[in-house]
Amino acid sequence: MTLRKPALAIRIDRQKPLPIYLQICERFRTAIAAGHLRPGDRVPALRGLATQLNTARGTVELAYSILVDEGYLQMRGAAGTFVAPSLSASLRQEAPDGGREQDADDAPAAEGAGAAKTPASPRRTTTARQPAIAVALSGQPQPLQPGLPALDAFPRKIWSRLVSRHARSGDHTLLAYPDPAGYLPLREHIATYLGLSRGVTCLPDQVFITSGYRATLELVLRSLASPGDRIWFEDPGYLLARSFLAETGVQLVPVPVDEEGIDVDQGIEREPEARFAIVTPSHQSPLGNTLSLARRMALLTWAEAASRWIIEDDYDSEFRYLGRPLPALKSLDRHDHVLYCGTFSKVMFPGLRLAYTVVPERAVERVARVACSMNAGAPTLFQAALADFIEQGHFARHVKRMRTLYGQRRLLIAQALKQTFGEHLTVELPSGGIQFAVQFAETAYGPIDDVAIASRARQAGLAVLPLSIWYAHGRMRDTPRGLVMGFANISDANEAGRHARTLRACLDG
Repeated sequence: MTLRKPALAIRIDRQKPLPIYLQICERFRTAIAAGHLRPGDRVPALRGLATQLNTARGTVELAYSILVDEGYLQMRGAAGTFVAPSLSASLRQEAPDGGREQDADDAPAAEGAGAAKTPASPRRTTTARQPAIAVALSGQPQPLQPGLPALDAFPRKIWSRLVSRHARSGDHTLLAYPDPAGYLPLREHIATYLGLSRGVTCLPDQVFITSGYRATLELVLRSLASPGDRIWFEDPGYLLARSFLAETGVQLVPVPVDEEGIDVDQGIEREPEARFAIVTPSHQSPLGNTLSLARRMALLTWAEAASRWIIEDDYDSEFRYLGRPLPALKSLDRHDHVLYCGTFSKVMFPGLRLAYTVVPERAVERVARVACSMNAGAPTLFQAALADFIEQGHFARHVKRMRTLYGQRRLLIAQALKQTFGEHLTVELPSGGIQFAVQFAETAYGPIDDVAIASRARQAGLAVLPLSIWYAHGRMRDTPRGLVMGFANISDANEAGRHARTLRACLDG
């Protein structure tokens, strides 16, 4: 075996706004494209490169994870990390800057060559997300679809009566352009509801009605963000939000999640100057963990230190099966850094297309101005019907009934999965929400391909999603593999058993 001498070095520019881990990625890609690093070359060890660059090991590890996910590098455990032997020729021939070769002293140092020719890590995370997103947004409800409430249990007669009454009322304001900020009576009811149920104290003027969580994010970012702003994003994190944010010009910084929720210390280490953090503290999406009090306080302290913003997505907090619903992160916010986001898609039905955000008082004027320029208010007819639904007590009764129903249905699918999969699947139900994640046990041949299993399940009519694609770098060997599934529409034990057996058949191939 002939080893190449480490002749090249990598340099970073701490004056650049680009995060260090992204600069590292950029240098490796350019070095590979220019031919300074060839397929099979060993690259510096994590610790060695971190020492060379005088940066945290976690920063280098994040960069390597991205490059592995993209197919540039391949990790081989104790043997080290190598340029992928079967790297596509197109990636080697054209540099990211349009073909300009870099200076030799700008490229990463190679540690060795001549490694065995093993297949490169598959570059499948991004492409795997596309059919998954299509499933999540499908207009046709499907069994086990995550985030889908019990459509069979919604009080349609009451809702139809309220909508019909407003449609027949002759009120011309219901047919005109909607108020960009939302229907005032509904905003008043939401403010009252949040104060009683979530501990969020706000005025109706702080509440803005939108046509969904994506529209909420667009409104917030247009109002408060600048191009290139860095945003902490939970890893794993909400699939549809990541897909949208990637198109907005902001830079997502994946921050690990553990049993206490988002790891604030890791976020500070990876990108201390981020302007935003997007979190799901009550019911982490998709793992279901709850952000601990210590982490909540640390997150608020981080935001207060440099006037940063926290976007709290409280998407299905109404459904908690152990104890009372937890107070929102916003309820602890004493310095107005949290934008609280809620939706009626989970508690009512997704076709309603109504969501809302509570904006800190100091940002109300800016957000109102942007809302007017977007001219994208939700239909007043449905807002008026929903205001009546809340005012007449139907909303509170519906939530109470669904909390009981979902508590029963989650047990049905959990028991069916445990009986059908045994030790092949870990089922740990979270204390709230209408969906949960299960994890496959690793086999003697390596990790289970959850993307392939979810694909077979879709062909069999089940709308489960692979867990790995919720991670920023989902195809790394140590990324958890499993399935994310909803349980709100499981009608009985027979149906739960039938779905579990179908999933087991997809695992067995």
